[in-house]
Formats: sequence, structure tokens, C-alpha cells
Amino acid sequence: MFASRSGAAKLSLLLVLGLIGLKVVVGVITGSVSVLAQAADSFLDLFGVVITLFAVNIATKPADAEHPFGHGKVEDIAAVVQAVLIFVAAVAIIYSAVRRIITGTVVELTEAGIGVMAVSIIVSIFLSRHLFRVSRTADSVALEANARNIAADVYSAAGVLVGLVVIRFTGLSIIDPIIALLVALVILKSAYDVLRRSFGGLIDIRLPGAEEHIIRAAIIEHVGELVDFHRLRTRKAGRQRYIDLHLVVPKDLSVEKAHELCDHLEQDIKSKLRHASVTIHVEPCSEECDQCPLPPHKRRRKS
Repeated sequence: MFASRSGAAKLSLLLVLGLIGLKVVVGVITGSVSVLAQAADSFLDLFGVVITLFAVNIATKPADAEHPFGHGKVEDIAAVVQAVLIFVAAVAIIYSAVRRIITGTVVELTEAGIGVMAVSIIVSIFLSRHLFRVSRTADSVALEANARNIAADVYSAAGVLVGLVVIRFTGLSIIDPIIALLVALVILKSAYDVLRRSFGGLIDIRLPGAEEHIIRAAIIEHVGELVDFHRLRTRKAGRQRYIDLHLVVPKDLSVEKAHELCDHLEQDIKSKLRHASVTIHVEPCSEECDQCPLPPHKRRRKS
């Protein structure tokens, strides 16, 4: 039920809503800015989950007349929006923590804060691992961004937990806003990671080197049938990979054989890279070459 992209997003929605309620109540009761910072972070996670759910539902729609390349970039847009929201939350936390340091406020009922942070850590570990697993299986950048957001909660919640334990035994309430500042730094790092990953999809950055190596290796496997290839271009929109290249074939190769070669090569690439759309432009070999990789009987004969 929760193994699909939409199912994982719905699970996130349910769990994050529960964490927000707990953190807000305990933050108000204890007066802890670090717990309230965690509540704000979770509230931004809620926005992220809603955006992810919306994006995943649109991204899974097939290509249509108005969107011939599909709707995959919606996931990249959703991830950018999440990054902006995370950044805003971090700035708000920094502002609140600095004000708390200046004015000074005593943290009370630290036991409640310790309990809710422990619950938050356990839930966040479970949820982030599940989201990472589903995002890898479904190749979803939006789910991965969501997973990174929630994984960051584990570290920040652990910091808040340690801070509350120290306050419980020492009474040093100044530790609370200091921990909140550290939480904000973790959140900023998470925002940067999400933005860097998703922005590449929006500006059509090429596929990773490892994936392009797979494409080149698949082409080279057919070296006995083709002469050369060039102008390899790759990009990614959401989970969809787009690949196009120019394939040089013997000049006397029939249209039917050239088409069969392209079909075979396309299937080879798709079997190695999921969600790949391959476009191949066929070009005839222009001249005789002693370095031609084709066997002599397949080379174009001089007229």
C-alpha cells in the first residue's frame, strides 16, 4: 500500500501531521525554542509532503498533446519549492533563537520535550528510510527531496534531545537557543542539497557520467554493425531520461536494416537505464576509411 510513490507520500503526510501536533503542544508547554524549531521544521515537511503528493500525481500522467515530453519536470519544480520552504524555516528559527538568547527564557518540563524528541527520532528514521527506498525504486526526485528533509530531522531532533537532557541536569537554558541555531544550520544544508539536485533537472543538465558510460558501452557493443556515433545528448525530467544521438552506418545499408539496428540499440539502452526515451538520427558513412571498424565485406565499396 505504501510502496508506491503516491502511497509513500500519503504515509509521510500521516506521520508528519502526528509529529507536528506533538511538537507544537510540547513546545508551548515547555517554552523550548528548540522544540518549536523542530515543530516548524516538521510543519515545512508537511508542506513538502503535500507538494510531493501533488507533483507525483501529475508526474505519473502520460505525455499528451500539450506535453509531448510528459510531465516529469513537475517533480523537479516540487523539489525546488521544498528547498525554498526549508530555507525560510531555517531563517525563522535563527531569528527566534537569537531573540531568545538576547531576552533569555527558562525552559520548563524538559521531560516532555525529551520524550517527544525520542518519538520524533524513531518515526523520522523509519519514514526517511522508507522514502529513500521508494524513491530509488521509482526514481523520484521529489520523494528523494522529501526523504532528505525528514532525514535531516533525525540529526536536528537528536541535537535537541541532547540539549534538553543537558538542561534537565544543569539548568542552563541558554543551551536551548544554541541548539536551535545548530538545527537551523542542518536545515540550511538540507535545503542546499535538495536545490542543487532538483535545479539540474530544470536546466536540462546532462545525465551522470556513469549513466552516459552505460549508453556509450551499449553503442560500442554494436561496433561490428555501425561505423561511428556522435552528438550524444542526454537530459532528465523527473524520472524520465531523454537520450538522442547521431549514428553513422555503412552507406549501402538498407533503410530496413538501419531501422532494425536502431531498434535493437534502443532496446539495449532501455534495458540498462530505466525510463529512457531514445531518439537516433541515422547518417550514412561519407567516405572509405582504412580505420573503419566494419569487416571488409560490410564496408562501402568505392565506385
